[in-house]
Amino acid sequence: MIKLVIIMSVITLLQGCAGAVMVGAVGGAKMVNDNRSLSTQISDTNADFEIASALSKQEDIYKQTNITGVVMNGNVLMIGQAPNSMLRDKAIKIVQGLEIGGKIHNQIRIGNPTSFTTRSNDTWVTTKVKGRMLNEKNLDVTRVKVITENGEVFLLGLIEREQADLAVDIARNTAGVRKVIKVFEYVQPSDDK
Repeated sequence: MIKLVIIMSVITLLQGCAGAVMVGAVGGAKMVNDNRSLSTQISDTNADFEIASALSKQEDIYKQTNITGVVMNGNVLMIGQAPNSMLRDKAIKIVQGLEIGGKIHNQIRIGNPTSFTTRSNDTWVTTKVKGRMLNEKNLDVTRVKVITENGEVFLLGLIEREQADLAVDIARNTAGVRKVIKVFEYVQPSDDK
């Protein structure tokens, strides 16, 4: 039980202030309904911290970029901005060296790091997308992770294709979303519906 409380607290911290209330509301259900095993969920969370720690130890990456790694089912989504391809590639090599195990999806954009205002807006967009997903009775929102970076919404999860399509449609039709990028892994529909 203590591990569950710690994990839920960590997940809440990772999602940002505006999304914390929503994450708290569905956090327990998310862990139970997630298609990943509990050990995979814990491993993914640990890998998130491992990536953040490794990148923060590189002074040039820490000071000049805005790069984040998010792990889902052993696969890594790298997002953010780097002022040049040298720093982007360095960040990717660092993550490759961690040997997390899955595929690395490089979605780091070349450009200046986003401003605090843009990041705050991204948090708001994520909250709006999650809120709209919560209102969709045919979507199990606990199986979809939503991350917004500079107006681009990344959707992650181990999910059925029909559920993924519904999540994409909701995200695409949310104000403030410039682009939707799917990073889903698909599972077969369950027979218990």
